[in-house]
Amino acid sequence: MRRDACKNAVRRSLLHWYDRHHRVLPWRVSPGDRARKASRNQKNSCSVNAYHVLVSEAMLQQTQVATVRAYFVRFMEAFPTVEVLAAADEQRVLRLWQGLGYYRRARHLHAAARIIVQQHGGRVPDTVQQLLALPGVGRYSAGAIASIAYQQPVPILDGNVARVLSRLFGIRQPIDATATKNQLWQRAGELVSPTRPGDFNQALMDLGSTLCTPRQPRCADCPLHKLCATRSDELPIKTRRTTPKPVTHTILALRRRGRYLFEQRSPRGLWSNMWQLTTAEQLIDDPVNWIKERFGLSVRAPRTLESFIHHTTHRTIRFELLTVAVQRGSTNGQTQWRTLDDLDDLPLPNPQRKAIKALLATDKEVEPQRRRERGGRQ
Repeated sequence: MRRDACKNAVRRSLLHWYDRHHRVLPWRVSPGDRARKASRNQKNSCSVNAYHVLVSEAMLQQTQVATVRAYFVRFMEAFPTVEVLAAADEQRVLRLWQGLGYYRRARHLHAAARIIVQQHGGRVPDTVQQLLALPGVGRYSAGAIASIAYQQPVPILDGNVARVLSRLFGIRQPIDATATKNQLWQRAGELVSPTRPGDFNQALMDLGSTLCTPRQPRCADCPLHKLCATRSDELPIKTRRTTPKPVTHTILALRRRGRYLFEQRSPRGLWSNMWQLTTAEQLIDDPVNWIKERFGLSVRAPRTLESFIHHTTHRTIRFELLTVAVQRGSTNGQTQWRTLDDLDDLPLPNPQRKAIKALLATDKEVEPQRRRERGGRQ
């Protein structure tokens, strides 16, 4: 495929396809709506809300569109403007993000909102250079916001776009190699439409999500079928990833009079500042003494409830969930005793939510027995 001869054909074919087959998403303005709004107000030809694009791009990092839809709607209901988000408490932001994972994205988005209000008068910056200065905004996100919200003719490159371009141009070098990434960024920059850059970039993303999929691409339905150098799933080529490190964490569900002990995680590291049942990032050989040394609590021998696996980017974590009845003792102000139906204000990592679900099921089964035992002692 010759660059100069075919790039206009790629733009024309892809935009024509996008006009007919674009995905309808809550953060997106369709091409027809944009044209109508622009014709009514020439001074403000861009009808896309840049704040919506900023939030959606933060959510879409390493997360499927189908998952993000509902989260985006709830987030916008809670934080309809960048000013509202900037003024919000971080714990509430994390609570609304709960379940999406990769919580650093939420903290970066929150910090970016404060910078936008303090340094840019509440207006999301419109240049790649200014956008890159915001926390959590990388080259891809900056290009997406600048092109979609402000019609800047700048490229984007995410996993979907890289796959489309590697097949379109027949690139057989490992797609995750630095030299290949640079080549793909260059190709994306040459292809981006100078008149409809936002639509063109979204068209590339939609094409990779719906037709040019990792396995069994629907090449016969692809608008670039006749221009493509590959027409199969043999590309892209990736270097072999490092196997995630296996580790074990122990969740100690400390229970006293129907309430469980919750603690806030450190402001650094995985799931920072979120809340959890007492959790040790190791396998605990002697839980009774471990709890005594850490909290000063006297407890009965723990009971193993279940174990489950949680995957992160670099680790495969096996969680061992133990229930522990507290006999006596008190804890400091850094912890809270909560019933399992009173956690709506606490942001909880996904593994903790899974543990709580198991505890709820167990409590539902054993509570009648506890009541019978209490009745027998009276």
